[in-house]
Amino acid sequence: MASQAQHTSNVNDDNPKDPAEVPLRAYNSRPTRPNPNPNPYPGVPGLPEAPHSTDAHRRRDSTMTRTLQRPILSPRRRRQSENTTTGMLAPFAGRLGGNQTFILDRSNPADAELLRKVPDAAPNLNLREMFDLGGFREVDMYKAAVVECFGTMILVFGSAYDSLSPGTPPPQPSPTSGVFSTTSFLGPLVAACINTILITLLIYCFGAISGAHLNPLITFATFFARLATFPRLVLYVAAQTLGGTLAGLLLRAAAGTRFFKVGGCFLFTDEARISSQFVIEFMGSLLLLVMAFGVGLDPRQKEIFGPALAPILVGLAAGGSALCFAFSVPGSGGAGLNPARCFGVFVGSHFPGWHWVNWVGPLAASMLHGIVYWIVPPGSAQNHRMASVVDEADETDEKRVDRDTV
Repeated sequence: MASQAQHTSNVNDDNPKDPAEVPLRAYNSRPTRPNPNPNPYPGVPGLPEAPHSTDAHRRRDSTMTRTLQRPILSPRRRRQSENTTTGMLAPFAGRLGGNQTFILDRSNPADAELLRKVPDAAPNLNLREMFDLGGFREVDMYKAAVVECFGTMILVFGSAYDSLSPGTPPPQPSPTSGVFSTTSFLGPLVAACINTILITLLIYCFGAISGAHLNPLITFATFFARLATFPRLVLYVAAQTLGGTLAGLLLRAAAGTRFFKVGGCFLFTDEARISSQFVIEFMGSLLLLVMAFGVGLDPRQKEIFGPALAPILVGLAAGGSALCFAFSVPGSGGAGLNPARCFGVFVGSHFPGWHWVNWVGPLAASMLHGIVYWIVPPGSAQNHRMASVVDEADETDEKRVDRDTV
């Protein structure tokens, strides 16, 4: 008994006195073994621990631990979160596709400083904000205009090259199948499919930088709809026209001649009248604007389509509008729908006497669309009345719940 007591006392002396420090282990479990791969950086999962560390090692390990545990923030995300106009993601309400993500709230005091520098970062500009000439002093505005020039040059050259043909009158319709068996229909059909894909992808490429207008028609429409300022209108249209001019010169070099025509930018006056071409251009531009605003530019469509789907729908709208007005009138190339495109084609070939149609038609359509947009703007009085009714109903329900609770 004495030896057993002595053995018990020795065991108790070796073990810690505090019950919290006694390691608990199941009776049938194996004893723990030292980790063959120690972790020198404690707190960082997946890295081994070091069994022995000096003070210098511990300081180094703590520094490495803080560095590895620090969240990674990309420069682009950091610039976007700082909400500054110096980055390439400056808000602009006239965007195609990406506009909903970058539209600011005009009633939010936190956005007041940014709206003073970029008034069209929010929709529904007033006249003073629309004609604020301070945009001519913004460097980012010129950067966006350069992007518009570059993107328009690519779009004009690609969309004109797939519609290029000799400068002869198109064939007459067939007596049995009409125009549907001739190149007057097959050419625009193929070009519409190609241009739909081309426009969609270019909007994805340039939408977050300049809004991807790539078309004076869209820029005119955003200005008259109070989504763009006058400085942006001037710089964008000038840049788009320059891009179309460069594309026309490249088109002439690729064709090797000036004697060519392009779908949407030709008219043989002995077969079709200039007045007919003006009506075609006006209605085609109006149709494109209605659909483009309905799926991509109107801030009211934010929750319906979103910025990811809108470029696809805008591309379909452009391709469908071009095909709709392309083949019905013999001797007419249909609606151009892009003044910079036809301007570039005329630079590469020759300027006809009716070339003003491709500018006046889209401009008139943009003005009419802007008038309609002013009559029924986003956030109209009816919407505000409906919102106030909903708020009053919510307040009544809250008071009823409070009364029942008491």
